[in-house]
Amino acid sequence: MAFSKTPAPTGFKPKNKLRRQETHLAIKKAKESAKRDERFKRKREEAKNPSLREERHARNVPQTIDGKRTWDEERAGDEDDALGWAIDVERLAKKRKLEEEAAERGENGEEGLLDKLKRRDAEGGGEGDEAGEEELDDEADSMLEDSDSKEGDDEDDLSGSDAPAKSQRKSSKRAASPAISTATAATAATAATAATNMDMSPDFLKQKFPAVFSPVENPKILVTTSINSTLHNEAKILTTLFPNSTYIRRTKHAHAHKYSVREIAQYATNRDFSALVVLMQAMHEKKPDGLDIILLPAGPHFHFSISNWVEGKKLPGHGTDQGFNPELVLNGFRTPLGLLTAHLFKGLFPAQPELQGRTAVTLHNQRDYIFLRRHRYVFRDKRASEKSVVGTDGKPVAGVEDIRVGMQEIGPRATLKLRRIDKGIQWKSGQEWKWKAHAEKERTRFNM
Repeated sequence: MAFSKTPAPTGFKPKNKLRRQETHLAIKKAKESAKRDERFKRKREEAKNPSLREERHARNVPQTIDGKRTWDEERAGDEDDALGWAIDVERLAKKRKLEEEAAERGENGEEGLLDKLKRRDAEGGGEGDEAGEEELDDEADSMLEDSDSKEGDDEDDLSGSDAPAKSQRKSSKRAASPAISTATAATAATAATAATNMDMSPDFLKQKFPAVFSPVENPKILVTTSINSTLHNEAKILTTLFPNSTYIRRTKHAHAHKYSVREIAQYATNRDFSALVVLMQAMHEKKPDGLDIILLPAGPHFHFSISNWVEGKKLPGHGTDQGFNPELVLNGFRTPLGLLTAHLFKGLFPAQPELQGRTAVTLHNQRDYIFLRRHRYVFRDKRASEKSVVGTDGKPVAGVEDIRVGMQEIGPRATLKLRRIDKGIQWKSGQEWKWKAHAEKERTRFNM
């Protein structure tokens, strides 16, 4: 009698090990075949009717922590605790502007932009309403930009001295990042990675931190390390990252004077340095553990922790720094604390980048972690095997269908996390502090 290789029924578990393996493989193969047939069937149907694919993509939105992010109310306390607010400053400004416009239109008996948006959401919006949605979004963005320009003019008129106005004009030479579009709630992940609107800084932050929001046009930075540190090579790498910076070692001699951060800051202030950067070494490892940034002459003092430090020469296919002033890309800074941090890094780079160098420094904030990257880029023609650049809506971007960008990372690569902001220079017991991190109990609430 020949041995039958027919697999056993699904609900029956054979006693023989080989038969059990054959049964398991047969069941697995049948499931994969059914999934494959269903996938190809769906593909044929979507090829005939593209709207089915759009409906499926709109229905199958992945649930991420960024998408579940929670925000505070408009006012979670007084302005003294503003750095602890988890508020989207740009979305709040746009909401207030729409409400003011709706109130003005309501007095005249006309339908305002807020009413149009509510009516569009109530109707659901079909395919033929895409042009109308784009017009409404463009109108809302233009209103926000106009309000920003008016607020900036009013601040210039109210300023009593000429020095803050001059420094503000100098700092405004860098082109502002594009505004974030918040038309739909389904694009939360896209908004988290969008460029930071540097024009949306609240007035109370400018009053509390005038040194952060009034940077010099060409900053001069002094780089040093913690006491008895061996991170001389890493500190020299920082001098290539920050233009117009100088590295000075802190002495290791046993009988030499141990200069404090306050004394070093006074030394740098007397020599016209605008900022002091201190690279901290880990306790039991020879690697960077923290980064302190002090704005001279009187602070504030920002404390960052460093993780995942990788030198440029250890990156595969890395590039070489050519010494050009880089372009600065700031992504994902949305709260008052995030905007303050973005302006801090903005003040460490010259206001006028050297575009011929094609170098870009990116500071990408996501879940309160700041990812530092530096690249070189080049524009080239699109190959036949490559796809065109698509936007957030999944459609090719007009005007750049035949252009692609080649990138090469220069380094260093690091991850920063803001831990504390001191009012003065160098932390000491009892010193007044403006903000410090604490253990958040909600995983969906972020500070930046």
